[in-house]
Amino acid sequence: MTLFLTTIIIACSIYCCSGATVIESKQQPDSVVWIVQLSDLHFSVHHPNRAQDFTNLVGPALSIINPSLVLITGDLTDGKSKDLLTMKQNEDEWVEYRNVMDDVIERSGLHKSLFYDLRGNHDSFGVPDVGGSFDFFSKYSINGRLGRNGSVNSVTIETKERKHLFVGIDTTMTTGLRGPTNLFGHPTDQLLNDLDLELSHWDSLSGKPVTKISFGHFPLSFSAASSSGRSLKDVFLKHSISAYLCGHLHSRFGKNLKRHHQLSNHFLSLQNFFQFNIHQNSFESTGNCSLKSLPKDFWEWEMGDWRKSRAIRILAVDRGHVSYADLDFKSGVKRTIIVPTFPLDSRFMQTSSCHHNYECQTAATSSYDTIRALVFSVSPLESVIARAYDSRSGSLELVLEAHMTKHDDEGNLYYAPWNRKAFEDTSPDRFWLQIESNDIMGRSTLTELRPFSINGHSFKISWSWKEFYVMGCQWASLYYPLLWSALFFMLSVLLVPKALLVFQKNVYTYKNFIANKGLVNGVLWILQELCRVQTLWFGWVGYLFYLVLVPWFMGQVFTEGKNMVYMTYMGWALETSNGKGKLEFVGSPDILVLVLPHILFVVLPAILVTSALTAERAIYRERVLAFSGKKEDDHDSNSRRSLINRNHSGTISNFHLGKRRIRMLLCVLCLAICWKHFMNCRTLVKAYDMNPVLHLLGYGLAIPLLLASAVSETRNA
Repeated sequence: MTLFLTTIIIACSIYCCSGATVIESKQQPDSVVWIVQLSDLHFSVHHPNRAQDFTNLVGPALSIINPSLVLITGDLTDGKSKDLLTMKQNEDEWVEYRNVMDDVIERSGLHKSLFYDLRGNHDSFGVPDVGGSFDFFSKYSINGRLGRNGSVNSVTIETKERKHLFVGIDTTMTTGLRGPTNLFGHPTDQLLNDLDLELSHWDSLSGKPVTKISFGHFPLSFSAASSSGRSLKDVFLKHSISAYLCGHLHSRFGKNLKRHHQLSNHFLSLQNFFQFNIHQNSFESTGNCSLKSLPKDFWEWEMGDWRKSRAIRILAVDRGHVSYADLDFKSGVKRTIIVPTFPLDSRFMQTSSCHHNYECQTAATSSYDTIRALVFSVSPLESVIARAYDSRSGSLELVLEAHMTKHDDEGNLYYAPWNRKAFEDTSPDRFWLQIESNDIMGRSTLTELRPFSINGHSFKISWSWKEFYVMGCQWASLYYPLLWSALFFMLSVLLVPKALLVFQKNVYTYKNFIANKGLVNGVLWILQELCRVQTLWFGWVGYLFYLVLVPWFMGQVFTEGKNMVYMTYMGWALETSNGKGKLEFVGSPDILVLVLPHILFVVLPAILVTSALTAERAIYRERVLAFSGKKEDDHDSNSRRSLINRNHSGTISNFHLGKRRIRMLLCVLCLAICWKHFMNCRTLVKAYDMNPVLHLLGYGLAIPLLLASAVSETRNA
């Protein structure tokens, strides 16, 4: 019955002046709205099981859950070759996506208009322009087939008590490059203006409270600023949205890919580059109940992926309280699904408004008087039980066990009255909640234990290093500081010792270091040894200037075509859309996936190993001279060359002086660096259809030649 009513309402949707679709929800109960989010499907011709599992699992699940909306937040198709190196559009994958989605919609019983899908970076690999022949998203996606062609699409679900505004954003590249240099979201100023307009649509038109939620593909850590310097975070904080739902990162980085954002008054704050913990700041009680004193904040919830994790998220809004449950469908169909909607998980769901509303009693007290949960089951339920535990003693002690009652005969909301005052506490992790359901088949389903705080306090947890790496680092802001810092360091390593040697006549040698040991003396001696080998020193200085001043290589950045374009540290040089031959650089900061690994893991180690080779040669030379009983200042350059060219290099060094084991180790490191560089070059050749001789010669050969020269120059004393 509910499905039928929803379909009728969708068919009679009202379109407002801003383009926002309004759905008058007829779901029971009226106090709660729930939606489903899916992300990173990655349908692939090389992995047909992803689409097969989606058809078999998602359609039946949606028919049970009966959500108000289904949001699919990007990476609908994979766009990768079997070896994962070539990344461009494959129309067969898009045809499969269209067919699978039509099947899922039919199985779910939901109207197609309830589905909103967005582009991800994989969906724009090699797409030169939106609406062009390779823009298969516009042709095969649900949004494309329903005419939702804008970068911002919104829909409002209205109940008797409040409005729920959902705003989807497409921040993929306007000019879609092939991967791997297509990794970031690129919101334009126009998109940010449209987003601002949609989020403010009900501010002056509605007498009801509005819950605002946005959804997109890219986490904010992988979203660049617009040309004017504005960001999605700025707009979200301005409107104090409840949550931003996204994908992109997948589950392999961790389960805590969530982040709390709060408005900062520091323009040059370190938080523009890093956020070290999931929670940005604490919610401190000020005693001021004015809405103007309420900090602006929101949650960012990355959900994982369907690709490997088979993840589905159910998000619920219960009288303004926003919660979610992430489900793992790798084990197959879920017979029963439980989504606790109140009290909220104090780790990931509390905002400053939760604390403010409870302290100032601005929310209806009835919303705190019951434990509530959505329960979806394929079989009739015999019981639903809520249990609360107290952890103050160091172990979990059961302090409440309450049988939950169904809200009405047709709804999915269960509730149990409780004495909320008994659970007021300043500790956000003292009390824990678990809900259990039992169906008539004897099957039991338990939710995970979750801490809660009636007072609205947040339980602080930390990221793992991998979670911090992808969620806590603002990579678009970090690219140029990391690049220029690395280049400055390497140039300093080469130029400062040379300047001391040439201008101040400060000579640092191995003998000086032995006589006056110290870190500074040792470092300067090692670096000056490199300066004394002129070919190596000039080679490395020239290569660093090459990386800054000259294109690195050329490649094909679109799905098809013969025009090769070049890349520098600023991006790929493409002709502007006006066709007048003017070039613009596209793909920054996305190119950091090529630039920074080359700088930090190839060039920098190569320079350091080269310096070590020259220092090892100096040590070896002193050992040869000491063994021969000669003094270096007693020989001119000719006699020294004569000494070395005799059998001392062979017989003396091998038999009496021993093998140069440090040199052997350094040569192995040279081979490792060359192998790393070779693998990078192989990836580039495959990814961008390069001819290694014509398009990659300078970039590809410079490192091996410089390392080979270092090995050769330091062979003899």
